[in-house]
Amino acid sequence: MASAQDLLNRHPSLNHLESRKVSSHVQRPDGEWVRHTLMLEGLDVPFVFRRQKPYRSLIGARVNLTYYRQTEEVAGIEFESMKVVRIKRA
Repeated sequence: MASAQDLLNRHPSLNHLESRKVSSHVQRPDGEWVRHTLMLEGLDVPFVFRRQKPYRSLIGARVNLTYYRQTEEVAGIEFESMKVVRIKRA
């Protein structure tokens, strides 16, 4: 599996955070998938990813995230979120 640095070198718009503490973790069904939304301490932007199965709660855990910035338009208002492509416990 490629390291975070390898991914960052290949994809210039990709970002990475190390050892950030999760303050909120919500899991919701999204069709056949489960949509996960994380909030990290000190940041006001949600980090979103999908998995096929629910995941144990990450509240209070430290995680390493590799993600893309994205904006979604809901009811004519733009919201910024982060699309997680790789998550690991620190």
